[in-house]
Amino acid sequence: MRKLQHKTTEQFMLKLVANATKYAQQRAIIVGEQSFTYQQLLDASENLAQVLLAGQTDLSEKRVAFIVSPGFDYVAVQWAIWRAGGIAVPLCISYPLPSLQYVLEDTQAEIVVADAQYEAFIRPLVAQLQLSFVSLQSKPQATATVALPTLEKNRRAMILYTSGTTNLPKGVVTTHHNLEAQISTLVEAWQWRSTDHILCVLPLHHVHGIINVISCALWSGATCEFLPQFTAEGVLNLFNQGKINVFMAVPTIYFKLIAALESLSDTEQQQHKAVLQAFRLMVSGSAALPVSVMEKWQHLSGHRLLERYGMTEIGMAISNPYTGERKAGYIGQALPGVEVRLVDEHNQVVPTGEAGEIQIKGANVFLEYWNKPEATQKSFTSDGWFKTGDVAVVEEGYYRILGRDSIDIIKSGGYKISALEIEEILRTHPVVADCSVVGVPNEEWGELVAAALIVKEDSFDTQTLHAWLRERMPAYKTPRKYLVVNELPRNAMGKVTKNDLKKLF
Repeated sequence: MRKLQHKTTEQFMLKLVANATKYAQQRAIIVGEQSFTYQQLLDASENLAQVLLAGQTDLSEKRVAFIVSPGFDYVAVQWAIWRAGGIAVPLCISYPLPSLQYVLEDTQAEIVVADAQYEAFIRPLVAQLQLSFVSLQSKPQATATVALPTLEKNRRAMILYTSGTTNLPKGVVTTHHNLEAQISTLVEAWQWRSTDHILCVLPLHHVHGIINVISCALWSGATCEFLPQFTAEGVLNLFNQGKINVFMAVPTIYFKLIAALESLSDTEQQQHKAVLQAFRLMVSGSAALPVSVMEKWQHLSGHRLLERYGMTEIGMAISNPYTGERKAGYIGQALPGVEVRLVDEHNQVVPTGEAGEIQIKGANVFLEYWNKPEATQKSFTSDGWFKTGDVAVVEEGYYRILGRDSIDIIKSGGYKISALEIEEILRTHPVVADCSVVGVPNEEWGELVAAALIVKEDSFDTQTLHAWLRERMPAYKTPRKYLVVNELPRNAMGKVTKNDLKKLF
Protein backbone atom coordinates (compact mmCIF):
# COMPACT_ATOMS: atom_id res chain seq x y z
CA MET A 1 0.00 0.00 0.00
CA ARG A 2 1.26 3.50 -0.81
CA LYS A 3 1.66 5.91 2.04
CA LEU A 4 -1.43 8.06 2.50
CA GLN A 5 -0.88 11.78 1.97
CA HIS A 6 -2.76 15.07 2.49
CA LYS A 7 -3.51 14.76 6.22
CA THR A 8 -6.32 17.27 6.54
CA THR A 9 -9.84 17.16 7.93
CA GLU A 10 -11.35 19.24 5.12
CA GLN A 11 -13.41 16.77 3.17
CA PHE A 12 -14.64 16.35 -0.36
CA MET A 13 -18.13 15.18 0.60
CA LEU A 14 -18.76 18.21 2.82
CA LYS A 15 -18.09 20.46 -0.18
CA LEU A 16 -20.19 18.31 -2.50
CA VAL A 17 -23.10 18.36 -0.07
CA ALA A 18 -22.68 22.12 0.50
CA ASN A 19 -22.76 22.73 -3.25
CA ALA A 20 -25.87 20.56 -3.61
CA THR A 21 -27.56 22.40 -0.72
CA LYS A 22 -26.82 25.72 -2.44
CA TYR A 23 -28.72 24.54 -5.52
CA ALA A 24 -31.30 22.50 -3.58
CA GLN A 25 -34.36 23.36 -5.70
CA GLN A 26 -32.60 23.22 -9.08
CA ARG A 27 -32.79 20.19 -11.35
CA ALA A 28 -29.86 17.88 -10.78
CA ILE A 29 -30.80 14.84 -12.87
CA ILE A 30 -33.15 14.08 -15.75
CA VAL A 31 -33.97 10.54 -16.90
CA GLY A 32 -36.59 10.38 -19.64
CA GLU A 33 -39.69 12.21 -18.43
CA GLN A 34 -38.52 12.26 -14.79
CA SER A 35 -36.48 15.01 -13.20
CA PHE A 36 -34.94 15.20 -9.73
CA THR A 37 -33.73 18.17 -7.70
CA TYR A 38 -30.52 18.45 -5.72
CA GLN A 39 -32.61 18.25 -2.53
CA GLN A 40 -34.07 14.92 -3.65
CA LEU A 41 -30.54 13.67 -4.35
CA LEU A 42 -29.38 14.77 -0.89
CA ASP A 43 -32.37 13.12 0.80
CA ALA A 44 -32.06 9.85 -1.13
CA SER A 45 -28.32 9.57 -0.61
CA GLU A 46 -28.63 10.27 3.13
CA ASN A 47 -31.34 7.63 3.51
CA LEU A 48 -29.25 5.07 1.59
CA ALA A 49 -26.19 5.99 3.65
CA GLN A 50 -28.18 5.18 6.79
CA VAL A 51 -29.35 1.89 5.23
CA LEU A 52 -25.74 0.94 4.48
CA LEU A 53 -24.59 1.92 7.97
CA ALA A 54 -27.43 -0.06 9.61
CA GLY A 55 -26.80 1.64 12.95
CA GLN A 56 -22.99 1.68 12.65
CA THR A 57 -21.26 5.05 12.82
CA ASP A 58 -18.84 4.50 9.90
CA LEU A 59 -18.36 1.94 7.12
CA SER A 60 -14.61 2.47 7.65
CA GLU A 61 -13.64 1.88 4.01
CA LYS A 62 -15.74 -1.23 3.50
CA ARG A 63 -16.04 -1.90 -0.21
CA VAL A 64 -19.61 -1.45 -1.46
CA ALA A 65 -20.16 -2.67 -5.02
CA PHE A 66 -23.19 -1.49 -6.96
CA ILE A 67 -24.80 -2.43 -10.25
CA VAL A 68 -27.34 0.26 -11.06
CA SER A 69 -28.68 1.72 -14.31
CA PRO A 70 -27.41 5.19 -15.26
CA GLY A 71 -29.59 7.84 -13.66
CA PHE A 72 -30.78 9.17 -10.32
CA ASP A 73 -30.40 5.92 -8.34
CA TYR A 74 -26.84 5.46 -9.60
CA VAL A 75 -25.76 8.86 -8.27
CA ALA A 76 -27.72 8.46 -5.02
CA VAL A 77 -25.98 5.14 -4.32
CA GLN A 78 -22.56 6.53 -5.18
CA TRP A 79 -23.03 9.51 -2.87
CA ALA A 80 -24.50 7.28 -0.13
CA ILE A 81 -21.42 5.05 -0.10
CA TRP A 82 -19.14 8.07 0.16
CA ARG A 83 -21.27 9.73 2.85
CA ALA A 84 -21.29 6.53 4.91
CA GLY A 85 -17.49 6.22 4.78
CA GLY A 86 -17.34 3.32 2.33
CA ILE A 87 -15.38 2.73 -0.86
CA ALA A 88 -17.57 2.83 -3.98
CA VAL A 89 -17.02 0.00 -6.48
CA PRO A 90 -19.15 0.64 -9.62
CA LEU A 91 -19.85 -2.59 -11.53
CA CYS A 92 -20.06 -2.53 -15.31
CA ILE A 93 -23.66 -3.30 -16.29
CA SER A 94 -22.56 -5.05 -19.50
CA TYR A 95 -20.01 -7.41 -17.92
CA PRO A 96 -20.73 -11.15 -17.67
CA LEU A 97 -20.95 -12.72 -14.21
CA PRO A 98 -17.36 -14.12 -14.17
CA SER A 99 -15.99 -10.60 -14.70
CA LEU A 100 -18.18 -9.23 -11.91
CA GLN A 101 -17.15 -12.09 -9.65
CA TYR A 102 -13.51 -11.17 -10.22
CA VAL A 103 -14.18 -7.58 -9.09
CA LEU A 104 -16.22 -8.63 -6.04
CA GLU A 105 -13.58 -11.13 -4.93
CA ASP A 106 -10.62 -8.89 -5.71
CA THR A 107 -12.02 -5.92 -3.77
CA GLN A 108 -13.31 -8.19 -0.99
CA ALA A 109 -16.59 -6.30 -1.23
CA GLU A 110 -18.93 -6.84 1.73
CA ILE A 111 -22.10 -5.22 0.39
CA VAL A 112 -23.70 -5.26 -3.06
CA VAL A 113 -26.41 -2.81 -4.12
CA ALA A 114 -28.58 -3.47 -7.19
CA ASP A 115 -31.60 -1.86 -8.79
CA ALA A 116 -34.65 -3.66 -10.20
CA GLN A 117 -33.10 -4.16 -13.63
CA TYR A 118 -30.06 -6.10 -12.34
CA GLU A 119 -31.30 -7.68 -9.10
CA ALA A 120 -32.21 -11.08 -10.57
CA PHE A 121 -28.97 -11.14 -12.54
CA ILE A 122 -26.61 -10.44 -9.61
CA ARG A 123 -28.46 -12.07 -6.66
CA PRO A 124 -27.24 -15.67 -7.24
CA LEU A 125 -23.62 -14.48 -7.31
CA VAL A 126 -24.14 -12.41 -4.15
CA ALA A 127 -25.61 -15.47 -2.43
CA GLN A 128 -22.76 -17.69 -3.63
CA LEU A 129 -20.18 -15.25 -2.21
CA GLN A 130 -22.25 -14.75 0.97
CA LEU A 131 -22.32 -10.96 0.73
CA SER A 132 -24.85 -8.52 2.17
CA PHE A 133 -27.37 -7.36 -0.40
CA VAL A 134 -29.37 -4.13 -0.70
CA SER A 135 -32.22 -4.10 -3.21
CA LEU A 136 -33.32 -0.73 -4.54
CA GLN A 137 -36.44 -2.41 -5.91
CA SER A 138 -37.80 -2.70 -2.38
CA LYS A 139 -37.11 1.03 -1.78
CA PRO A 140 -35.22 0.47 1.51
CA GLN A 141 -35.75 2.92 4.35
CA ALA A 142 -33.33 3.39 7.20
CA THR A 143 -34.62 1.99 10.50
CA ALA A 144 -31.99 3.80 12.57
CA THR A 145 -30.44 7.23 12.19
CA VAL A 146 -26.87 8.04 13.19
CA ALA A 147 -24.65 11.02 12.56
CA LEU A 148 -22.84 10.50 9.27
CA PRO A 149 -19.07 10.16 9.73
CA THR A 150 -16.59 12.97 9.26
CA LEU A 151 -14.14 11.86 6.59
CA GLU A 152 -10.57 12.98 6.13
CA LYS A 153 -9.48 13.70 2.59
CA ASN A 154 -7.02 10.80 2.63
CA ARG A 155 -9.86 8.28 2.97
CA ARG A 156 -10.09 5.81 0.11
CA ALA A 157 -13.24 6.65 -1.86
CA MET A 158 -13.48 4.58 -5.03
CA ILE A 159 -12.02 1.59 -6.88
CA LEU A 160 -12.26 1.56 -10.67
CA TYR A 161 -10.81 -1.24 -12.75
CA THR A 162 -8.39 -0.89 -15.62
CA SER A 163 -9.29 -2.52 -18.93
CA GLY A 164 -6.86 -5.40 -18.30
CA THR A 165 -5.69 -5.62 -21.92
CA THR A 166 -2.33 -7.20 -21.04
CA ASN A 167 -3.17 -9.06 -17.81
CA LEU A 168 -5.87 -9.19 -15.14
CA PRO A 169 -7.57 -5.83 -14.48
CA LYS A 170 -6.16 -3.83 -11.58
CA GLY A 171 -8.28 -1.90 -9.10
CA VAL A 172 -7.33 1.78 -9.12
CA VAL A 173 -7.87 3.35 -5.69
CA THR A 174 -8.67 7.06 -5.50
CA THR A 175 -9.06 9.02 -2.29
CA HIS A 176 -11.54 11.80 -1.52
CA HIS A 177 -8.66 14.23 -2.07
CA ASN A 178 -7.92 12.73 -5.50
CA LEU A 179 -11.59 13.07 -6.50
CA GLU A 180 -11.75 16.69 -5.41
CA ALA A 181 -8.55 17.52 -7.31
CA GLN A 182 -9.75 15.78 -10.49
CA ILE A 183 -13.15 17.50 -10.38
CA SER A 184 -12.17 21.00 -9.30
CA THR A 185 -9.38 21.16 -11.89
CA LEU A 186 -11.83 20.45 -14.74
CA VAL A 187 -14.50 22.77 -13.32
CA GLU A 188 -11.94 25.56 -13.48
CA ALA A 189 -10.31 24.64 -16.80
CA TRP A 190 -13.56 24.03 -18.71
CA GLN A 191 -15.47 26.84 -16.96
CA TRP A 192 -18.36 24.76 -15.65
CA ARG A 193 -21.38 26.77 -14.44
CA SER A 194 -24.72 26.07 -12.75
CA THR A 195 -26.63 26.88 -15.95
CA ASP A 196 -24.97 24.01 -17.84
CA HIS A 197 -27.00 21.02 -19.03
CA ILE A 198 -24.99 17.95 -20.04
CA LEU A 199 -26.07 14.69 -21.64
CA CYS A 200 -24.44 11.50 -20.29
CA VAL A 201 -24.17 8.60 -22.75
CA LEU A 202 -21.00 7.07 -21.29
CA PRO A 203 -20.51 3.89 -19.22
CA LEU A 204 -20.45 4.59 -15.49
CA HIS A 205 -17.67 2.24 -14.40
CA HIS A 206 -15.12 4.56 -16.00
CA VAL A 207 -13.52 7.87 -15.00
CA HIS A 208 -14.79 9.68 -18.13
CA GLY A 209 -18.47 9.31 -17.22
CA ILE A 210 -18.09 9.38 -13.43
CA ILE A 211 -15.72 12.34 -13.06
CA ASN A 212 -15.78 14.42 -16.25
CA VAL A 213 -19.54 14.26 -16.77
CA ILE A 214 -21.54 13.47 -13.61
CA SER A 215 -19.24 14.75 -10.87
CA CYS A 216 -18.23 17.99 -12.60
CA ALA A 217 -21.86 18.76 -13.42
CA LEU A 218 -23.14 18.09 -9.89
CA TRP A 219 -20.21 19.88 -8.25
CA SER A 220 -21.22 22.95 -10.26
CA GLY A 221 -24.98 22.92 -9.71
CA ALA A 222 -25.60 21.96 -13.33
CA THR A 223 -28.13 19.49 -14.76
CA CYS A 224 -27.10 16.01 -15.90
CA GLU A 225 -29.44 14.20 -18.28
CA PHE A 226 -29.08 10.47 -18.89
CA LEU A 227 -29.62 8.47 -22.05
CA PRO A 228 -29.02 4.90 -20.82
CA GLN A 229 -29.26 3.34 -24.29
CA PHE A 230 -27.23 5.14 -26.93
CA THR A 231 -28.55 5.68 -30.43
CA ALA A 232 -27.33 8.45 -32.71
CA GLU A 233 -30.92 9.42 -33.50
CA GLY A 234 -31.83 9.53 -29.80
CA VAL A 235 -28.91 11.85 -29.05
CA LEU A 236 -29.71 14.18 -31.95
CA ASN A 237 -33.38 14.32 -30.92
CA LEU A 238 -32.41 15.38 -27.39
CA PHE A 239 -30.00 17.97 -28.80
CA ASN A 240 -32.83 19.42 -30.89
CA GLN A 241 -34.84 20.20 -27.74
CA GLY A 242 -32.40 23.05 -27.20
CA LYS A 243 -31.67 22.49 -23.48
CA ILE A 244 -28.36 20.62 -23.65
CA ASN A 245 -25.28 22.81 -24.03
CA VAL A 246 -22.39 20.52 -22.98
CA PHE A 247 -21.52 17.14 -24.47
CA MET A 248 -18.66 14.71 -23.86
CA ALA A 249 -18.10 11.48 -25.74
CA VAL A 250 -15.55 9.09 -27.18
CA PRO A 251 -14.46 9.30 -30.85
CA THR A 252 -16.61 6.28 -31.76
CA ILE A 253 -19.75 8.15 -30.69
CA TYR A 254 -18.82 11.22 -32.73
CA PHE A 255 -18.16 8.89 -35.68
CA LYS A 256 -21.71 7.49 -35.34
CA LEU A 257 -23.25 10.95 -34.98
CA ILE A 258 -21.40 12.09 -38.11
CA ALA A 259 -22.75 9.09 -40.04
CA ALA A 260 -26.29 9.89 -38.88
CA LEU A 261 -25.97 13.56 -39.85
CA GLU A 262 -24.42 12.77 -43.24
CA SER A 263 -27.39 10.55 -44.07
CA LEU A 264 -29.73 13.56 -43.82
CA SER A 265 -30.62 16.11 -46.47
CA ASP A 266 -28.69 19.39 -46.68
CA THR A 267 -31.64 21.25 -45.18
CA GLU A 268 -31.88 18.87 -42.21
CA GLN A 269 -28.10 19.08 -41.70
CA GLN A 270 -28.30 22.87 -41.53
CA GLN A 271 -31.12 22.66 -38.99
CA HIS A 272 -29.01 20.41 -36.76
CA LYS A 273 -25.97 22.64 -37.21
CA ALA A 274 -27.91 25.67 -36.00
CA VAL A 275 -28.73 23.76 -32.77
CA LEU A 276 -25.21 22.39 -32.28
CA GLN A 277 -23.55 25.77 -32.78
CA ALA A 278 -25.33 27.01 -29.64
CA PHE A 279 -23.49 24.48 -27.42
CA ARG A 280 -20.97 25.88 -24.96
CA LEU A 281 -18.57 22.94 -24.98
CA MET A 282 -18.00 19.62 -26.72
CA VAL A 283 -15.23 17.28 -25.55
CA SER A 284 -13.68 14.11 -26.96
CA GLY A 285 -11.55 11.64 -25.03
CA SER A 286 -10.74 8.08 -23.85
CA ALA A 287 -9.17 7.29 -27.23
CA ALA A 288 -7.19 9.25 -29.79
CA LEU A 289 -9.44 11.55 -31.84
CA PRO A 290 -8.78 11.09 -35.55
CA VAL A 291 -8.16 14.43 -37.24
CA SER A 292 -10.67 13.43 -39.94
CA VAL A 293 -13.41 13.01 -37.30
CA MET A 294 -12.58 16.36 -35.73
CA GLU A 295 -12.74 18.11 -39.10
CA LYS A 296 -15.99 16.43 -40.17
CA TRP A 297 -17.62 17.26 -36.83
CA GLN A 298 -16.54 20.88 -37.11
CA HIS A 299 -18.07 21.07 -40.59
CA LEU A 300 -21.36 19.52 -39.44
CA SER A 301 -21.69 21.22 -36.05
CA GLY A 302 -19.65 24.40 -36.21
CA HIS A 303 -17.81 23.14 -33.09
CA ARG A 304 -14.11 22.38 -32.77
CA LEU A 305 -13.93 19.50 -30.32
CA LEU A 306 -11.80 19.91 -27.21
CA GLU A 307 -9.51 16.89 -26.95
CA ARG A 308 -7.92 15.97 -23.63
CA TYR A 309 -5.80 13.21 -22.10
CA GLY A 310 -6.39 11.19 -18.97
CA MET A 311 -6.37 7.73 -17.42
CA THR A 312 -8.19 5.84 -14.68
CA GLU A 313 -5.11 6.42 -12.50
CA ILE A 314 -4.89 10.19 -12.94
CA GLY A 315 -8.26 11.53 -14.01
CA MET A 316 -7.47 14.24 -16.57
CA ALA A 317 -3.94 15.62 -16.84
CA ILE A 318 -3.63 17.39 -20.21
CA SER A 319 -6.23 19.33 -22.18
CA ASN A 320 -6.61 21.61 -25.13
CA PRO A 321 -7.66 25.07 -23.90
CA TYR A 322 -11.26 26.10 -23.36
CA THR A 323 -10.37 29.51 -24.77
CA GLY A 324 -7.51 29.46 -27.24
CA GLU A 325 -6.39 27.29 -30.10
CA ARG A 326 -7.54 23.66 -30.07
CA LYS A 327 -5.02 21.85 -32.22
CA ALA A 328 -6.15 18.87 -34.26
CA GLY A 329 -4.07 15.80 -33.44
CA TYR A 330 -2.86 17.24 -30.12
CA ILE A 331 -4.03 16.60 -26.56
CA GLY A 332 -3.08 20.09 -25.39
CA GLN A 333 -1.25 21.40 -22.33
CA ALA A 334 -0.97 20.47 -18.66
CA LEU A 335 -4.10 21.22 -16.62
CA PRO A 336 -3.89 23.51 -13.54
CA GLY A 337 -2.21 21.76 -10.60
CA VAL A 338 -0.86 18.91 -12.74
CA GLU A 339 2.85 18.45 -13.46
CA VAL A 340 3.84 16.71 -16.69
CA ARG A 341 7.23 15.62 -18.00
CA LEU A 342 8.54 13.43 -20.83
CA VAL A 343 11.40 11.02 -20.12
CA ASP A 344 13.52 8.52 -22.02
CA GLU A 345 14.10 4.84 -21.17
CA HIS A 346 16.67 5.93 -18.57
CA ASN A 347 14.09 8.16 -16.85
CA GLN A 348 15.90 11.29 -17.99
CA VAL A 349 13.85 14.28 -19.15
CA VAL A 350 14.05 14.56 -22.95
CA PRO A 351 14.79 17.83 -24.79
CA THR A 352 11.82 19.69 -26.25
CA GLY A 353 10.83 18.17 -29.57
CA GLU A 354 11.96 14.65 -28.69
CA ALA A 355 9.61 11.81 -27.86
CA GLY A 356 9.35 10.45 -24.33
CA GLU A 357 7.07 8.67 -21.89
CA ILE A 358 4.48 10.88 -20.20
CA GLN A 359 4.91 11.02 -16.43
CA ILE A 360 2.45 12.79 -14.13
CA LYS A 361 2.59 14.24 -10.62
CA GLY A 362 -0.18 16.01 -8.69
CA ALA A 363 -3.07 15.65 -6.26
CA ASN A 364 -5.08 14.05 -9.09
CA VAL A 365 -2.87 10.95 -9.14
CA PHE A 366 -4.36 7.80 -7.60
CA LEU A 367 -3.21 6.31 -4.30
CA GLU A 368 -2.51 2.68 -5.23
CA TYR A 369 -3.57 -0.44 -7.08
CA TRP A 370 -5.82 -2.36 -4.71
CA ASN A 371 -3.83 -5.06 -2.88
CA LYS A 372 -1.05 -4.93 -5.49
CA PRO A 373 1.90 -3.20 -3.80
CA GLU A 374 4.45 -4.43 -6.35
CA ALA A 375 2.41 -3.15 -9.29
CA THR A 376 1.94 0.16 -7.45
CA GLN A 377 5.66 0.51 -6.80
CA LYS A 378 6.54 -0.28 -10.42
CA SER A 379 4.16 2.41 -11.64
CA PHE A 380 5.94 5.21 -9.80
CA THR A 381 9.48 6.58 -10.05
CA SER A 382 11.57 6.88 -6.91
CA ASP A 383 10.75 10.60 -6.79
CA GLY A 384 6.97 10.08 -7.05
CA TRP A 385 6.11 10.49 -10.75
CA PHE A 386 3.44 8.18 -12.16
CA LYS A 387 4.59 6.35 -15.29
CA THR A 388 1.70 6.39 -17.77
CA GLY A 389 3.29 4.16 -20.43
CA ASP A 390 2.12 6.61 -23.12
CA VAL A 391 4.64 8.22 -25.45
CA ALA A 392 4.29 11.83 -26.61
CA VAL A 393 6.21 14.75 -28.03
CA VAL A 394 5.84 18.52 -27.38
CA GLU A 395 5.46 20.65 -30.50
CA GLU A 396 4.86 24.41 -30.24
CA GLY A 397 3.84 24.02 -26.61
CA TYR A 398 1.23 21.27 -27.24
CA TYR A 399 1.53 17.57 -26.41
CA ARG A 400 0.99 15.13 -29.26
CA ILE A 401 0.43 11.46 -28.39
CA LEU A 402 2.47 8.96 -30.40
CA GLY A 403 0.82 6.00 -28.72
CA ARG A 404 1.06 3.54 -25.89
CA ASP A 405 4.61 2.28 -25.51
CA SER A 406 3.49 -1.34 -25.21
CA ILE A 407 1.13 -1.42 -28.19
CA ASP A 408 1.24 1.74 -30.36
CA ILE A 409 5.01 2.15 -30.61
CA ILE A 410 6.07 -0.46 -33.16
CA LYS A 411 9.74 -1.46 -33.06
CA SER A 412 10.60 -2.54 -36.59
CA GLY A 413 14.06 -2.80 -38.15
CA GLY A 414 15.62 -0.52 -35.54
CA TYR A 415 12.94 2.17 -35.96
CA LYS A 416 10.33 3.24 -33.41
CA ILE A 417 7.16 3.83 -35.40
CA SER A 418 3.96 5.46 -34.14
CA ALA A 419 0.90 3.42 -35.09
CA LEU A 420 -1.29 6.47 -34.50
CA GLU A 421 0.56 8.51 -37.14
CA ILE A 422 0.01 5.80 -39.75
CA GLU A 423 -3.66 5.53 -38.79
CA GLU A 424 -4.16 9.26 -39.31
CA ILE A 425 -2.80 9.05 -42.85
CA LEU A 426 -4.79 5.91 -43.68
CA ARG A 427 -8.04 7.61 -42.62
CA THR A 428 -7.51 10.32 -45.24
CA HIS A 429 -7.83 7.75 -48.04
CA PRO A 430 -11.30 8.12 -49.61
CA VAL A 431 -12.10 4.38 -49.41
CA VAL A 432 -10.94 3.79 -45.81
CA ALA A 433 -13.81 4.21 -43.35
CA ASP A 434 -11.73 3.32 -40.28
CA CYS A 435 -8.53 1.50 -39.42
CA SER A 436 -6.15 0.34 -36.73
CA VAL A 437 -2.42 -0.35 -36.96
CA VAL A 438 -0.45 -2.83 -34.83
CA GLY A 439 2.96 -4.48 -34.79
CA VAL A 440 3.00 -8.25 -35.31
CA PRO A 441 6.04 -10.36 -34.26
CA ASN A 442 8.60 -11.12 -36.99
CA GLU A 443 12.00 -12.81 -36.66
CA GLU A 444 13.76 -10.61 -39.22
CA TRP A 445 12.26 -7.20 -38.39
CA GLY A 446 11.27 -7.62 -34.74
CA GLU A 447 7.78 -6.42 -35.59
CA LEU A 448 6.00 -5.85 -38.89
CA VAL A 449 3.61 -2.94 -39.34
CA ALA A 450 0.13 -4.39 -39.96
CA ALA A 451 -3.08 -2.50 -40.77
CA ALA A 452 -6.68 -3.64 -40.25
CA LEU A 453 -9.09 -1.72 -42.46
CA ILE A 454 -12.81 -1.08 -42.67
CA VAL A 455 -13.46 -0.08 -46.28
CA LYS A 456 -16.32 1.55 -48.17
CA GLU A 457 -15.98 -0.48 -51.39
CA ASP A 458 -15.98 -4.25 -51.92
CA SER A 459 -13.50 -3.99 -54.81
CA PHE A 460 -10.81 -2.50 -52.57
CA ASP A 461 -7.22 -3.17 -53.69
CA THR A 462 -4.49 -3.14 -51.02
CA GLN A 463 -1.71 -2.82 -53.63
CA THR A 464 -3.18 0.45 -54.83
CA LEU A 465 -3.48 1.63 -51.22
CA HIS A 466 0.15 0.66 -50.54
CA ALA A 467 1.36 2.69 -53.54
CA TRP A 468 -0.75 5.62 -52.31
CA LEU A 469 0.84 5.37 -48.85
CA ARG A 470 4.38 5.25 -50.27
CA GLU A 471 3.78 8.73 -51.67
CA ARG A 472 2.91 10.00 -48.19
CA MET A 473 5.31 8.29 -45.76
CA PRO A 474 8.74 6.64 -45.65
CA ALA A 475 8.93 3.02 -46.76
CA TYR A 476 9.81 1.75 -43.27
CA LYS A 477 6.50 3.09 -41.90
CA THR A 478 4.22 1.59 -44.55
CA PRO A 479 2.30 -1.52 -43.50
CA ARG A 480 3.63 -4.88 -44.68
CA LYS A 481 0.35 -6.65 -43.97
CA TYR A 482 -3.25 -5.59 -44.60
CA LEU A 483 -6.47 -7.12 -43.38
CA VAL A 484 -9.99 -6.00 -44.38
CA VAL A 485 -12.47 -6.47 -41.52
CA ASN A 486 -16.14 -5.67 -40.94
CA GLU A 487 -15.46 -4.14 -37.52
CA LEU A 488 -12.60 -3.49 -35.13
CA PRO A 489 -12.60 -5.09 -31.65
CA ARG A 490 -13.39 -2.42 -29.05
CA ASN A 491 -13.88 -2.15 -25.30
CA ALA A 492 -16.83 -0.51 -23.51
CA MET A 493 -15.37 2.97 -24.08
CA GLY A 494 -15.01 2.43 -27.83
CA LYS A 495 -11.23 2.07 -27.72
CA VAL A 496 -9.77 -0.50 -30.12
CA THR A 497 -8.38 -3.46 -28.16
CA LYS A 498 -5.19 -3.93 -30.11
CA ASN A 499 -4.10 -7.15 -28.43
CA ASP A 500 -7.32 -8.74 -29.72
CA LEU A 501 -6.62 -7.21 -33.13
CA LYS A 502 -3.11 -8.68 -33.23
CA LYS A 503 -4.59 -12.18 -32.97
CA LEU A 504 -6.42 -11.63 -36.29
CA PHE A 505 -3.05 -11.43 -38.02
